[in-house]
Amino acid sequence: MAIEYREWRDGDDLALLEIWGDPETVQAGQFRGTLAPSGNAPWRRCIVAEDVVDGVAIPVAAGVVHEASLHPERLWAYIEVARDHRREGVGSTLLTMLRHEAKAAPSGVSKLRCKVEPGTPGAAFAAQAGLTPIQRSQLIVVEPAALKLPVFGDGSEEAASERVEDLATGSVELSDVVGRYYTAVHDWDSPGDLAVSTVQRLFLDDLSGAHGAIVLRAPKASAFGAGVPASRKGKLLAFAISYAQGTAEPGQPAQPSDVFLGHDPQLAPDEAQAAVRDLLALIAYQYPVLLELDDSMTALRAVVEPLLESGKARRQGVETFVVSD
Repeated sequence: MAIEYREWRDGDDLALLEIWGDPETVQAGQFRGTLAPSGNAPWRRCIVAEDVVDGVAIPVAAGVVHEASLHPERLWAYIEVARDHRREGVGSTLLTMLRHEAKAAPSGVSKLRCKVEPGTPGAAFAAQAGLTPIQRSQLIVVEPAALKLPVFGDGSEEAASERVEDLATGSVELSDVVGRYYTAVHDWDSPGDLAVSTVQRLFLDDLSGAHGAIVLRAPKASAFGAGVPASRKGKLLAFAISYAQGTAEPGQPAQPSDVFLGHDPQLAPDEAQAAVRDLLALIAYQYPVLLELDDSMTALRAVVEPLLESGKARRQGVETFVVSD
């Protein structure tokens, strides 16, 4: 076997897909999309390993390292090797070459990160390379009526409308809370400075897939006190942004709606947990809801974990880990 290494070229994706076959994990399928020609805007370096047999070079592996506009303190890295060329040092050589390239990244950042699924060859390779978990993420489906509906004020429709509101996704108030929440629950891998325009582009505009938003507000009195006009709204406590509306075919169970659920990070832990619980009870009252749950989302985890234990929520797919130097 004679392995040679070179820059990524157009057409390598088709040649490698023919050798690799279907992706072994969801993460592999997503990261394959990052394999592309090297460039500087954004900064990316991509290397291909070829097996040269009788003068014919066949691509069998590839690796990429690139900067990210979101979470800029680490570089994303991905390596994939054909099954019949593993345990031969190809992946390790690619990683060494990528680390060398990373030292020249214009940002000065050289730490690497990747996503892996436990028990896979990718997870084993990452562990051997010294990459350790810095976060765990799970997809959770909350079943309908998993939580008792909250009662607001005197229980009237007017009292409920004061606390729960359909809010336009272009709202600056919503963008502010979403940005601060995302930053707070990603302190393990800082997303950097999230301007309102960035938050709207990533989470709230049409291209993000956002369909709508529901928010839970504090009672007016607790937010503003005496002498403040009654038209003023209470503080935004929690939000739920829907990205994919659940559907149900006749005779089939409803598919869950994909929802980003969070809270004002300035709330005390018990207040945050109560706000998240009340809003989750509302959005999952009739139809199932799909949530991405990171270990760092402490308020949401405190609400969801008892539901998992009671069978009122379930994991979808396998958990994933972000691993890093």
